[in-house]
Amino acid sequence: MNILGISAYYHDAAACILVAGEIIGAAQEERFTRKKHDSVFPVNAIKYCLNEAKLSAGEIDYVVFYDKPFLKFERIFETYLAFAPKGFTSFATSLPVWVKDKLFQKSVILNALKEYCGNKNEIDWSKRLLFSEHHLSHAASAFFPSPFEEAAVLTMDGVGEWATTSLAIGRGNTLTVKKEIHFPHSLGLLYSAITYYTGFKVNSGEYKVMGLAPYGEPRFANLIKDNLIDIKEDGSFHLDMSYFNYCIGLTMTNDRFDKLFGAPPRKSESDLTQREMDIAASIQVVTEEIVIKLARGIKQSTGLKNLCLAGGVALNCVANGKLLGENIFDNIWIQPAAGDAGGAVGAALAAHYLMLNQPRKVDAQDSMKGAYLGPEFSQTDIEQRLTAAGAKFETVSDTALINLTAQALADGKAVGWHQGRMEFGPRSLGGRSIIADPRSPLVQKQLNLKVKYRESFRPFAPSVLRENVAEWFQLDKDSPYMLLVAEVAKEKQLEMTEEQRKLFGIDKLNVPRSKIPAITHVDYSARIQTVHKETNPKYHALISKFKELTGCPVIVNTSFNVRGEPIVCTPEDAFNCLMGTGIEFLAVGNCILEKQNQDMSLIKDYKNAYELD
Repeated sequence: MNILGISAYYHDAAACILVAGEIIGAAQEERFTRKKHDSVFPVNAIKYCLNEAKLSAGEIDYVVFYDKPFLKFERIFETYLAFAPKGFTSFATSLPVWVKDKLFQKSVILNALKEYCGNKNEIDWSKRLLFSEHHLSHAASAFFPSPFEEAAVLTMDGVGEWATTSLAIGRGNTLTVKKEIHFPHSLGLLYSAITYYTGFKVNSGEYKVMGLAPYGEPRFANLIKDNLIDIKEDGSFHLDMSYFNYCIGLTMTNDRFDKLFGAPPRKSESDLTQREMDIAASIQVVTEEIVIKLARGIKQSTGLKNLCLAGGVALNCVANGKLLGENIFDNIWIQPAAGDAGGAVGAALAAHYLMLNQPRKVDAQDSMKGAYLGPEFSQTDIEQRLTAAGAKFETVSDTALINLTAQALADGKAVGWHQGRMEFGPRSLGGRSIIADPRSPLVQKQLNLKVKYRESFRPFAPSVLRENVAEWFQLDKDSPYMLLVAEVAKEKQLEMTEEQRKLFGIDKLNVPRSKIPAITHVDYSARIQTVHKETNPKYHALISKFKELTGCPVIVNTSFNVRGEPIVCTPEDAFNCLMGTGIEFLAVGNCILEKQNQDMSLIKDYKNAYELD
């Protein structure tokens, strides 16, 4: 069976193609349209998936959408009735959109399939279109690709149709949802409310709150637990909706929320104060408490040894790291595309196993192929594309590519690395990455301000050779998808002076805390990617060469994009990023490009043109 999974119409539209149960390709639509979090029908992602699988549209047996739009409409309508007459303005604003585009989404999807994937006279898509439930799609994306024969599956996000948190049990090729917490009580929406209140954009700025948290003190944690959320011992929770506006208004919080915290929401792009940092620290601590209690409750009720995670909250790698440290489960596996994009994978897998009852063969590593599921470009294609873009480059051998790039890193240059297949999910994992030397105390600030054009407090992640991870970090497990946070090894940490310990807020940023300060956060933590020779041999070879030159098996790895843009997809995207940022050296396939050799008339003013997010 050839199954196409689709997520769309909310945010992070994506497509995935499954052939005989194997994930052949998956990609987010944003990478092709260059519109961040693009929610449109994923035409380009679908075309890529079909091309990667060498299939025509007529060879698709089923198309599976990742949620059930009618149930979502039911939830919105019932919510309005529950709060009426409050919320009429919000309801009246959203109703025409729902009636036009979402209530009759089956017809919208069928029309899109006819328009982009085959003439209506050739293919009857109505017989091939299926709908999965939102949390089932998430759970399927977590369990079925995991390396476990059986596992508990915890899904946490904003909201699907009704569920906001769910527990499922996976065994073999079966997956059964056991418990759910329903809207409006949502850990994801609570975190998003704080994201909104601290001046960041909902559905994209939550990771900024997580990154800001270590600069603050959790002095509002009890305020949150005493007023906003009631947390039970098993991790179940209940929100006091009198503080929130997302059920009846056009904002996340209301005046009562403002009064509780003593001020209105921070205006976007205004200066960050210690107060915002403390609020961020507080919601992070509360989130970690809930996740750990949920896990303990699940362990107690199921007795299972393995846990899988999915949903947007599963991208909170700090909470994941704390959960791992509790040793509640023997093993934890997290879907790398844990957000809505990953729903496309889960929808296809749910159909394959649950509807078609196909046998499941467990991959000891996992079946996500390192998340390298996106487009790849041949060397000839790369050279043609770069030439057409006006780039000046040198084509070198594989050995020279590794040697020259490693030397550029050792020389302190910011390097663009565009190799092999593009990653699926929100993380760059050595396919489309900006990389640098982690030993420099200046790299974090310089990359943030001169390359990424974003807030200086934002941390960078390390890519470390799997065989060396335990020497440099307090972690001795695989973390191939950059979804676990752990402390830098004690022997690599630098002791702070008494004067440095007294610093607070952003001033903490200027104190080197380890021998690899560029990736060491102010609390001595790092968001770790372990690099495996089996899944990315070229990236492994590069870091190995850097280790040979410097003695350090770690490099800085951040997403290959500038603020407001998606991660690069094509060689042209990479070249444009080179010409619009402080990147000095670019490796695309076997092509080497140095900034100083380029036509300066092609420089792009990204700094003043980026879309604020």
